[in-house]
Formats: sequence, structure tokens, C-alpha cells
Amino acid sequence: MGKTIAIANQKGGVGKTTTAINLASSLAVLEKKTLVIDADPQANTTSGLNFNPDEKDRNNLYQILIGERNIKEVIRKTELEYLDVITSHIDLVGAEIEIINLPERESILRNALSSVKKNYDYIILDCAPSLGLITVNALTAADSVIIPVQPEFFALEGLGKLLNTIKIVQNKLNRGLSVEGFLFTMFDGRLRLHNQVVEEVKKHFPGMVFDTVIARNIKLSEAPSFGKPAILYDAGSTGAGNYLALAKEIIKKNS
Repeated sequence: MGKTIAIANQKGGVGKTTTAINLASSLAVLEKKTLVIDADPQANTTSGLNFNPDEKDRNNLYQILIGERNIKEVIRKTELEYLDVITSHIDLVGAEIEIINLPERESILRNALSSVKKNYDYIILDCAPSLGLITVNALTAADSVIIPVQPEFFALEGLGKLLNTIKIVQNKLNRGLSVEGFLFTMFDGRLRLHNQVVEEVKKHFPGMVFDTVIARNIKLSEAPSFGKPAILYDAGSTGAGNYLALAKEIIKKNS
């Protein structure tokens, strides 16, 4: 049975999508059967894996949430043998309103995933930078959460709010949900502030911070415009190496 991991933080620009694409791809390169789900209407994971988020093929996450399609119908292959994807679409913006009156509205994604979870070692959910109903669906479906954090003062301010949301989901919808870890992204070891913030978070959340940090790296920024994860765009880059190390750390932790 696969492990489902949500990548979540209500603050934008902290590297959620970069983490979803590159962690999923690294797990796939390590021959772990992986499904990445783009649960963000901005559809950046979709385009970052070379799919067109504007196409009207009616085969994406929106159709699953509103009950138009079976989950097995919308899973697509990527150019990595062990990586599949469920794409997003701008229509996802309206899904929250459309499902608000449905019974078990917070559990639609979990119920859908139950039929395919056994086919994967890992399922990675890229959440929107908000705490709306689709993100709650992702947290309800997940076994754990990776929280990407930029090592800057303001990035830490929203952590309490996110952890409170996770606690509410744990209490009301998903008792098994845990925090997989805090992941520092866009890290620059030359900056004293970055090192201070990392130490501060480790002190406040002992044992909850990944050993791997994701360094600020231009290749990670360039790769999505070519529709490729960093490991296919430039396997020798620091960014690709960091995410491969993260994938190994997660596999070791869960073995």
C-alpha cells in the first residue's frame, strides 16, 4: 500500500510545486512507482511535467472531484517510467463551490484514491497556497504532510496557522495524518539569517526538520519552462542532487 504525502503551506512562493515535481521524479528515478497529483488550479505541476493545463480533454482532477470521471481514467504517463500524473485545470477554481453541498465533501479525493493506492509506492499531492476545500481534501487523503519553508522570518509566521489546520483535520477527518517534516527550500548557506532560521525551527520542532535542505539553484527555476523535472533537465545540478537526497531520506524513513 502506497504512502500519500501532501506538500502544503498556505504561503505562496515557498517551493511547493518545485518540491512536488522534483521529489516525485526523484522517487521515480529510484524505481519507486509514484503518482503526482496537481491539486492547485494554477496547474504549475501540470505544465512543469510538460502537459498543457489549458487543454479541454476533460481528463483531470476537476472531473474526479465533481464525479464526472473515475480516477483510473485520468491518470497519465510521464516520460519517466515510474512516474504517473493527474493533471490540474483552471476549472478547479470552481470545484470548491460545486462540491460544497455534497456529502463527505472533504473525503472525495481520499475515496477516489482508495482504488489506486495499492498500485503505487508513493502518491505526492501538490496543494494550492490556500487552506480551502481542495487542500482539505488533500490533507484528508494524505498519510503525512511535507511543509516547505523558506528560511526567512516572514515565512515562519504562517506555520502556526498551518499546523492548526493540520490539527483540525487530524481531529475531525483524518486521525492518521502526521507531519512528515519541514523542508527548507531556497537555502543559501552563506547567509547568516538562513542558518539562524534553520536552527530556530529545529529548536522549536525537534526531530521534525529534514536533514536535506534544498539550495537556491537556477536549474530548479529553469527546468519547468522546458517541461522537465531538474533530474531530466540537468541531472548534475545541485537542485537535482538535493531532491534525490530528499527522496532517499524519505524512503529510508519509511522503510
